[in-house]
Amino acid sequence: MRHIVLLLFFVLSTLIVQSQEQPVLLFPGGAPGETVKLKQLDDLSGNKVAGCPVLRISNVSEPTLTFYPAPAELNNGVTIIVNPGGGYQILAYNLEGSEICKRFNSFGVNCVLVKYRVPRREGLEKHAAPLQDLQRAIAYTRAHAEEWGIDANRIGVMGFSAGAHLSAVASTRYGERTYPRVDAFDEVSLRPDFTILVYPAYLSGEHFSIAPELKVDSNTPPTILIQTQDDRNYIDSSIFYYYALKQANVSAALHLYPSGGHGYGLRNTGHTVNEWPFRVLSWLRDIGMVQ
Repeated sequence: MRHIVLLLFFVLSTLIVQSQEQPVLLFPGGAPGETVKLKQLDDLSGNKVAGCPVLRISNVSEPTLTFYPAPAELNNGVTIIVNPGGGYQILAYNLEGSEICKRFNSFGVNCVLVKYRVPRREGLEKHAAPLQDLQRAIAYTRAHAEEWGIDANRIGVMGFSAGAHLSAVASTRYGERTYPRVDAFDEVSLRPDFTILVYPAYLSGEHFSIAPELKVDSNTPPTILIQTQDDRNYIDSSIFYYYALKQANVSAALHLYPSGGHGYGLRNTGHTVNEWPFRVLSWLRDIGMVQ
């Protein structure tokens, strides 16, 4: 009898989780410019991180969002829209997506995981199609704030590597919707209330400047950057972007660790940088997002 009860509990728990994590098509009538439906590719055979495989997703032509609500007894109303990295070629979907959402759920923070279009579209800037997807995800999330039990004025973006670049673009180019209006959900602000960039890529330009697609000004949302010194290909992304934020008088924080490399997500790789989620939580308190 005890085994039957445990089995029923497991089945019910699984169904509850699945009901909370059903993906929503961002563009029910088809994403802008997509004429061919690609067969999504899921790959777990690549290099592992901290001994665990990384789910690499490619051939995404139907972008989605998935809502991960925090437990009701912990829910503080804050929501983070999470954007995995992967060079705009693939999405490290568990390492920099679902695992992030579940960890921050345990802190009382709601999460929305975006599966944006990859790989890069020929003839378009690397971030053009993904920016449409993220902007639509921001609008959809904010428009559903009351239904989802979240605070419409405490919705931020978080990204990793290329996903951090995407989050930075969305945080500096929110004044203009880059996709055709879909429905009434699109009539809300596209400006994130805060921005979290973890080992960001592609933010730096030449001669201590930022990439030209980034338009930092005094209205850019408060931003925190997580970076390691030995991430040699991308350390300038964090340093240059932080400097641009400082010059624009934007509230900003930069946590620079000595080691840890690139692409660790929040897995335990044995480096001090693995503490970064707690630095983010403290920062969210500092800027008044979390009480």
